[in-house]
Amino acid sequence: MTAFPGTVVPDVRDAVRALLDAHPDGVLPIVQAGHSVLRQEAAPYTGQLGDVLDDLLAAMVATMRAAPGVGLAAPQIGVGLAIAVLEDPGLPAGYEAAADARERATLPLRVLVNPVYEPVDDERVTFYEGCLSVEGYQAAVARHRSVRVRGLDATGTTVDEVVRGWPARIIQHETDHLHGTLYVDRAETRSLCATATYASLWADEAVPARAARELGFPLEVASDERRSAIPSVG
Repeated sequence: MTAFPGTVVPDVRDAVRALLDAHPDGVLPIVQAGHSVLRQEAAPYTGQLGDVLDDLLAAMVATMRAAPGVGLAAPQIGVGLAIAVLEDPGLPAGYEAAADARERATLPLRVLVNPVYEPVDDERVTFYEGCLSVEGYQAAVARHRSVRVRGLDATGTTVDEVVRGWPARIIQHETDHLHGTLYVDRAETRSLCATATYASLWADEAVPARAARELGFPLEVASDERRSAIPSVG
């Protein structure tokens, strides 16, 4: 059960309740790029939903899993509140090299409320990513390899931790949504490709080195020896 201090806002609560009631299976429509809610600063969550928050979180998780995706921010289902859910089961068996190169560890289900992040250092890494609100495309994005994330969890308990690798990428992507930023705003535009093209040409790369050379975009890679020795680059 969530417990946040603050005052319930009836208009906001009723709007979210109506959204949930309109989709009794718990899977909500995902807003696509071009909708203004994706370009607005989400309001900090201060208890506006009261007891509806738990139902919203459950629907966000169901929607994320059904998509499927590894994260979903509330603006992506048309709710302009600073809430996100994240979960990544990791890559399946047979993709160990790619998982290692991307530092893609399993990320158990978690909720972030009012999250902010800051880089731990200057190191950034470039990988392809996509977005449930930008259907049909993938693009390479250089993001901080490690970030400090602060905010609250589903119970209103303080979150303050350092996250590294692919989980850090997910946190940056979803937190950006709460500030009206889409991944394409940060992407290398020459890398942009249709999802089907990405799957046929570039998806087999653990690190997008060949895509960077052939498409002509800069590539930022991790500096440590373990990562630089990965044989699948190139």
